[in-house]
Amino acid sequence: TTINKNPIIDEAIKINGKEYLFTAVSMGNPHAVIFIKDLENIDISTIGKLIENNSIFPNRTNVEFVEIINRSEVKQRTWERGSGETLACGTGASAVCVAGFISKRTESKILNHLLGGDLILEYRDGKVFMRGEAKYSFDGKVKL
Repeated sequence: TTINKNPIIDEAIKINGKEYLFTAVSMGNPHAVIFIKDLENIDISTIGKLIENNSIFPNRTNVEFVEIINRSEVKQRTWERGSGETLACGTGASAVCVAGFISKRTESKILNHLLGGDLILEYRDGKVFMRGEAKYSFDGKVKL
């Protein structure tokens, strides 16, 4: 993934009376990355939807909620615009890697724990490189 536009670092947004700081980056699609202390005690459905549809994002945005374990390891939950919470998101994980590094919260290479599995990401020379396990998840039939 390559970064497309200038990022916005640690911008404040007020949701339901609480202020959140987000770092906005584009991975070809918009992402607002929010670093929080406790990933388990946030109402992703409510907060994610309100941020996704906030007027400061005219085309709506994906929202990543991130708990930093240490400078090389994070946990992430993703609110995907138009879909709701998802188990994983490659561009979202890439956005987390970039946002963590440019805001000086993480190293340029991180281990990211998502609900759908772990990813190793590295931000180098303006690009993000991602590695992770491929898993068979389902099969189905579509009648056309």
